[in-house]
Formats: sequence, C-alpha cells, structure tokens
Amino acid sequence: MRQRGLLFPSPVVMLSIIAVAMAAIAFVATRGGEPTERKVSIVADASPSAPATPEAPETLRKDPKPEPPPVDRAKVYVEVYNNSGISGLAGRVATSATDAGWMVVGSDNWYGTIPATTVYHPPRLARAAKLLALDLGIQRTAPAVGAMRLDRLTVVLTGELG
Repeated sequence: MRQRGLLFPSPVVMLSIIAVAMAAIAFVATRGGEPTERKVSIVADASPSAPATPEAPETLRKDPKPEPPPVDRAKVYVEVYNNSGISGLAGRVATSATDAGWMVVGSDNWYGTIPATTVYHPPRLARAAKLLALDLGIQRTAPAVGAMRLDRLTVVLTGELG
C-alpha cells in the first residue's frame, strides 16, 4: 500500500529562509547612504531676568572624565587600499602614513563601491581613525563594515588626496 501526501519543510528551515530574506532586505535598504551627523550646541540663557542657579553641593558634583591617553601611531595597524584607476596610489599613501608614524601593514587594490575616500575603523579605534584622517587629509571616517578586520584601520582611496 502506497501513501501519498504533502511533505512540509521543518520550522527550522522556514525560519532560516525568512531570516535570510530579512537580512537581504535590510542590506539593500541600508547600503549606499552616508551616515548623517549633526552638531548640537547648547545655548545658555544669558538674560538678566533669569534667576541664578545655586551651585551643587560638593557631594553631588561629578568629577570630569579623565582625558583619554594620546593615540600612539606606532601601535595602530593600518591597511591602505586603492579603489581608483590611479596606478600606485595605495603605495604612495601607505608611504605617507608610514612617514607620519603609523604602522602600515599592507596595501593593495579594493574591489567594491566606496562613495568617497574613507578611513574605516572598529569602535575602539575611532579616535585613531580621526587622527589618521587628519594626517592624510581625508575628510571621511566610518565604522568598519563587511570583511574589514577589527584590529586595524582600513583606508580605502577613491582618488588622489588633496
């Protein structure tokens, strides 16, 4: 005797398919846009009619945060990639970074779409990324994405530096 019927995939397979579809939608929806940042400044009310605020008692005052230690360029790994058609650009910029004291560990070509020359960084190296960008004259920094290593800064060049 032969039995006929429908075979439904397991719930794990269905959830996996849904998760992959959601990840693809999220990827398509978030790619290509640069993060927008705003500078927020606080304006104090200096009008003469404003009552003076009493100073907080000593027990309520918070100590200011200590200054973070300065970035030691020689201890930060840097990779430089060329995403332009300019031959030797990554090598020249790698030499400039080395001359500024950074530990450049490699340079190569980058294959992908990058909107502008950028210094990519893991969260713990955000200050170092800003300093490297200043040293090289790069205007844009961003968090590391995709397959970028999280123990170093990644410079992706889209053209000559100014």
